[in-house]
Amino acid sequence: MNSSADSTELLFDAATGLAPAIIQDADTGQVLMLGYLNEAAWLKTQQEGRVTFFSRSKQRLWTKGESSGNYLQVVSHHIDCDADTVLIRVLPAGPTCHRGTVSCFVQPEQALAPEAPVGFLASLERLINERKRFPERAPTSYTVSLFNKGMPKIAQKVGEEAVETVIDAVAGHHDTLPGEVADLLYHLLVLLAASGLSLTQVIAVLQERHRLPNTRHLTEGK
Repeated sequence: MNSSADSTELLFDAATGLAPAIIQDADTGQVLMLGYLNEAAWLKTQQEGRVTFFSRSKQRLWTKGESSGNYLQVVSHHIDCDADTVLIRVLPAGPTCHRGTVSCFVQPEQALAPEAPVGFLASLERLINERKRFPERAPTSYTVSLFNKGMPKIAQKVGEEAVETVIDAVAGHHDTLPGEVADLLYHLLVLLAASGLSLTQVIAVLQERHRLPNTRHLTEGK
């Protein structure tokens, strides 16, 4: 687990002995739930790399996923400016809410979870990787069919979608261009998954280039 950038100690409420913890998906940025920690839960979370709360209803430590298997793997934690609340970025092993939804802030009847639009790319990448790992769960999926055909077919599709994107852009077809770009992005994510790579690695390259003065034009369009 990566710790926060400073050595700030989390402060617990003098009356209750608790501090709130906001749980955020490290990939999508979506807020998953709010829980409470006491000192023992906070220590256990840091030691084991899985989020453990103090259950106010059961009056005991409670590791999220201990019964469902939907653990919250800690990526990093960040204590706020008052040192009385912590943001914990995690990789969820399954639905976070006991109702089976991705987030506790999503109602079961809602079709979409409240996440930033760009975060959907991370959700899509997660689904694509699931199709790669467990093809038997969706044997008729188009994504599964691409993985079955192998890298030559996947790379061919990326090339086709790239050409169609260029054609629409040059022709000024603004009505169909978003769809072509969407097809290209999807097939690029499939290509990354087939290569054993991730969107995070691509973003890391962009971030590094942005930090280097001699390559900044590559991300700023100069």
